[in-house]
Amino acid sequence: MIPASFDYVRAQSVEEAVTLLGRTEQATLPLAGGQSLLPLLRHRSITPSTLVDLGRLPELRGIEVVGDHVVIGALTRYRELETSHLLAEEAPLLRHVAGLVGDPQMRHRGTIGGALAHADPCADIPATAVALDASVVLHGEAGRREVAVEQFLTGPGRTVRSPEEVLVQVRLPRAGGRPWAYQRSCARALAWPTVAVAVAGDRVAMAGMGDVPWPAPATRAALGESASAAEAAALADEGAHPRDDRVASARYRRHLARILTRRALEEAGR
Repeated sequence: MIPASFDYVRAQSVEEAVTLLGRTEQATLPLAGGQSLLPLLRHRSITPSTLVDLGRLPELRGIEVVGDHVVIGALTRYRELETSHLLAEEAPLLRHVAGLVGDPQMRHRGTIGGALAHADPCADIPATAVALDASVVLHGEAGRREVAVEQFLTGPGRTVRSPEEVLVQVRLPRAGGRPWAYQRSCARALAWPTVAVAVAGDRVAMAGMGDVPWPAPATRAALGESASAAEAAALADEGAHPRDDRVASARYRRHLARILTRRALEEAGR
């Protein structure tokens, strides 16, 4: 399909982007890499009056260590994540998962901020961010605020971001040397996972097990009490609310959650 007509504005600064997005009389959306937004436009699932392009803002790119955190610009592309020597030391889980997303063309365009703002509960990056205890920094008319990713994501395509706010950074606690693993099952090549499990130390998070990444609280608690991988994995779906859909039944997703969690925990040496 052909998208509905819309105006296009290229922001020259974060402050200008906030001003443009804050025009309440218009349906205005930010544009990052476009890998999630453009298909929605083509299918007319969304019909904004204006797109504000953030892609030329250098302050929204890059990976650096600031104090006890790794700070990643929201427009940092998957390709930059998967080839980062800094992430190889400080957040190898994120580096690994970024290399699994889509195909090379997608990884050269898609951004970490766009993945989190799109809030697909079956996507790799949001679940990984939850496992890493990441937070996002939002810049709006009232200044900047930091929100844990686990609270930032509220449902499929929904976050706590206000319409005028720009997601500017992703922050990860430094934890080099922490055991990690990632396991996933996909229905076909290049598809989002049916279920995926990210493990970072004692933290576990899953994609495909509900409306937001599932933090597997029973598994986390069991790990804190020195349970074995098998014992902790048997609790992986406890309290989760997976859905039946055209990809898989809820029952099958629960089965995958337990199997993949055990594999991930064993791979991480738990």
